[in-house]
Amino acid sequence: MRTCCIYAVGMSSLAVQHVKQPPAADRVYAHVKEGVLDRRYEGGTLLTEGELAEAVGVSRTPVREALLRLEAEGLIKLYPKKGALVLPVSAQEIADVVETRQLVEEHTIRKAVPASPRLIARLTELLERQREQAAAGDLAGAAVTDRCFHAEIVRSGGNEILSRLYDQLRDRQLRMGVAVMHAHPDRITKTLVEHQEILDALRSGDPEAAVAIVHRHVSWFSNLARGEVR
Repeated sequence: MRTCCIYAVGMSSLAVQHVKQPPAADRVYAHVKEGVLDRRYEGGTLLTEGELAEAVGVSRTPVREALLRLEAEGLIKLYPKKGALVLPVSAQEIADVVETRQLVEEHTIRKAVPASPRLIARLTELLERQREQAAAGDLAGAAVTDRCFHAEIVRSGGNEILSRLYDQLRDRQLRMGVAVMHAHPDRITKTLVEHQEILDALRSGDPEAAVAIVHRHVSWFSNLARGEVR
């Protein structure tokens, strides 16, 4: 376990100030959640308290607390005396996320036109980052950037309620995005092309073209609702 330190050099001494670590339950929560989202713990994996406690370097009590939080978020299912089962991404979950994304994103991208220079600059930056991640084979990173690209457009609409609603989809979107990129490695190329098309439509000030591209881009995921993505 790494200890973070801040070193302050005095005239004749070296003082070390230790930065307080997050609570043990928070560390377990972050460890498991990251593992689920980046597919280190795939759907169907059974996690035990003992294994997680050893991996994070804590006792079993904070592990139980963290697993209860993750179960409430729908990422795992607890089985007494057995462990925690990582839930696979279901066809219904994909369909629900796609429907919600279409409603929110098609509405907000229409409101985003005419796009501000700040929005154009931010989307250009995210698209370039995603290209670099794709080229490096960083699928998990590309999925995060993909989500950020769309979230920037939603936030630009200025509706805080819609932005919070969209943020609630974050973990599901990330998990689905990584799963899709692993199952369909050719999809990342098409995603980059469609992101460029969205950016071009915003630059040209054509709201109907932007809506049509977003609809096509998001609707592709509905094809996955015919079966489970693991």
